[in-house]
Amino acid sequence: MAVALSTSSKEQHISDTRINERIRVPEVRLVGPNGEQVGIVRVEDALRLAQEADLDLVEVAPEARPPVCKLMDFGKFKYESDMKARDARRNQTNTILKEIRFRLKIDPHDYGTKKGHVERFLKAGDKVKVMIMFRGREQSRPEMGMRLLQRLAEDVVELGHVESTPRLDGRNMTMVLGPNKKKTETRNETRRRAQESEPIVAVSEPEATETS
Repeated sequence: MAVALSTSSKEQHISDTRINERIRVPEVRLVGPNGEQVGIVRVEDALRLAQEADLDLVEVAPEARPPVCKLMDFGKFKYESDMKARDARRNQTNTILKEIRFRLKIDPHDYGTKKGHVERFLKAGDKVKVMIMFRGREQSRPEMGMRLLQRLAEDVVELGHVESTPRLDGRNMTMVLGPNKKKTETRNETRRRAQESEPIVAVSEPEATETS
């Protein structure tokens, strides 16, 4: 069972930002192109200053009284904002929550197999929800489940850490392990190793032949 946990960064939406003649208020609090405070001026004067500087008058705080406007190159500002949003989407990661179930009385072979699954998930940069299912009278021995989960956490400590400590949930006991490396780091490291393992092909130039 896998559940996608989307992690996204907040993007700045500027498509509805008012600029130049779309700013229809009597006066604005004007900020210069370098962040200097000009003060409260009539919107006509602010538009004239923008035109003289070959810049745009951009409303940056419409809720203020009066609204705050800044002199800037709006086209450049919009382009940089779009690039930042694109980079944020590129760096966005989808962490998968894997789930694996143990029986309280698990034999060594099955334990080793399931531990291997947990290690593989953590290596891939995914979180793992480990669940112990109690049967019948086993519910009266929660400390045994606690010891099993602690043993597993210690066995995979080089790959993951306990993100959610063991807790009882009805007839089950659950614990969440998180990877020590983020998924992006794991992916980048995999690419780097693949590049390092590529064979190097030597290309030799043909030897020059002498003519007598």
